[in-house]
Amino acid sequence: MPKMKTHKGAQKRFHITGDGKVVRTKGPKSHFRRKKTKRVKRLFGGKVDLDSALFSKKIKSFLRR
Repeated sequence: MPKMKTHKGAQKRFHITGDGKVVRTKGPKSHFRRKKTKRVKRLFGGKVDLDSALFSKKIKSFLRR
């Protein structure tokens, strides 16, 4: 039986922390960058934990293949 492959789209968007939490980056920080204020760009800079346990379980299954 062949190996299960990692979902490359999920690999680029999500990361698993050392605690096992799934972390994602915030969305529209690179589109129309010139119009946005410095404050808005700074707010989109960080990373956020995923809220839904069911959704994070699916993402973990994509990444641990």
